[in-house]
Amino acid sequence: MARIPVLALWSAPRSRSTAFARMMAERGDRVVVHEPFSQVVDFGRVNVGDHVAHSETDVLTALRAIAAHTPVFFKDTTDFHYPALLADRDFLAVATHTFLIRHPAESIASHHRLNPSLGRDEIGFARLHEIFEAVRTATGRTPVVIDSDDLLDRPGPTVRAYCEAVGIDFVAEALSWQPGMRPEWQRTSRWHELTSRTVGFTSGGGGGGATIAADPVLAAHLDYHLPFYERLRTVAVQP
Repeated sequence: MARIPVLALWSAPRSRSTAFARMMAERGDRVVVHEPFSQVVDFGRVNVGDHVAHSETDVLTALRAIAAHTPVFFKDTTDFHYPALLADRDFLAVATHTFLIRHPAESIASHHRLNPSLGRDEIGFARLHEIFEAVRTATGRTPVVIDSDDLLDRPGPTVRAYCEAVGIDFVAEALSWQPGMRPEWQRTSRWHELTSRTVGFTSGGGGGGATIAADPVLAAHLDYHLPFYERLRTVAVQP
């Protein structure tokens, strides 16, 4: 089964995936698509390059069409469930799917600040693990996982290790960029405000543990999602 030049990054929401995608855009060597699956579920329509998609199936078709002419990178989040993706064993096998994690106490606290009505499933670690296992089954290989804390602590070595693992060149210059709200972020701009002010991989603050401990509902959400994070963490690339 021939591989196609699609590189995907999956993460639970609020796991610093937008900063990673900003770095990938800075490279300038591939089309970068912002959250096509979550946006088509949320809004019913999404631009995927020059294509307009109205369903998950349309997104999959559009990504393949772009990849027929040029390499493509997309990042997406697992606040929604993607049955068409999970059913497309060919796409799971021929694209390169990678995963970005963050300790769920921190991601839940960050998510809750923007979405006080946050529900358990939209936190996304269980769904993230489901995609990870689907890719592992389809490929027979363990997908690449990186921890966003490593991106903050050791951005150069972490990105270099990621690039080596997925077979692309490491571009040191892409680790810094000009601040600003990118056009593809406008539709969901309040979720990307912090990243729009960055010039590299920087922390948006911690304190998630205290927030979770003070809220029994969030604490229960953490208990549910933590095992999925821990399973992914055991296979994370060590920079």
